[in-house]
Amino acid sequence: MTTPIWQVDAFATEPFRGNPAAVCILDEPRPEAWMQGVALEMNLSETAFLVPRNDGFQLRWFTPACEVRLCGHATLASAHVLWSEGMVEPSRPIAFHSLHSGVLPARRLGEQIELDFPARIPDEIAPPAGLAEALGLEPRFVARASRDVLVLADSETVVRSLRPDFAALRKVDARGVIVTAPAAASDFVSRFFAPAVGVDEDPVTGSAHCCLCPFWADRLGKKSLVGFQASARGGVVAVTLDGDRVRLAGPAVTVLCGELRV
Repeated sequence: MTTPIWQVDAFATEPFRGNPAAVCILDEPRPEAWMQGVALEMNLSETAFLVPRNDGFQLRWFTPACEVRLCGHATLASAHVLWSEGMVEPSRPIAFHSLHSGVLPARRLGEQIELDFPARIPDEIAPPAGLAEALGLEPRFVARASRDVLVLADSETVVRSLRPDFAALRKVDARGVIVTAPAAASDFVSRFFAPAVGVDEDPVTGSAHCCLCPFWADRLGKKSLVGFQASARGGVVAVTLDGDRVRLAGPAVTVLCGELRV
């Protein structure tokens, strides 16, 4: 038995940039243990598993360590594969049905792919124990959105130069930690750390922008913004706040295709 699989660089216009994701298209659902094993084998921040259904595709995401409730870059990568491989007509939107985050529509906008995700409004909190020490900075503001913590840093330079203690960060009460600041060449800059789910630093994180978008829309007084995630690979994410939804847009590039023989 063989199963097709692709590796796609999401939020990238060229290979080896943005955030790599594996996309695995199944004829029928497979056991969770099998999907987790494939994600561990691929050893990327996310592997997406799609199963066709009459009204779109069932979609689940796994890191090498666990299943996650929402993933932007692997959803973008999945839409890219479906359109570029001719499995869906390029003019036809795609409805992804997730277990925990509802229906996630995707559509093509020229060379860009736009995703429609739920907004996550950050609420101010006291800094969780050990957060400042693990990051090596004194936060200006800390908030929580769902299971993630958002930290406002003093400057873009501080965000770009962070060298967290990942062992200490793994003990902080959060799925992931978003660190952000205003930026010179974009509206804001960010980085995303999630050692608690097996990803020390994610290169470009769509789900984090579901929190960053309303946060910066409120602070900057505009609904459409451009964020740059300043990881080593880097990537630009265009975001628009639309009521209780966030529209995220970016391109993608296929770098590998093959088949699983398990």
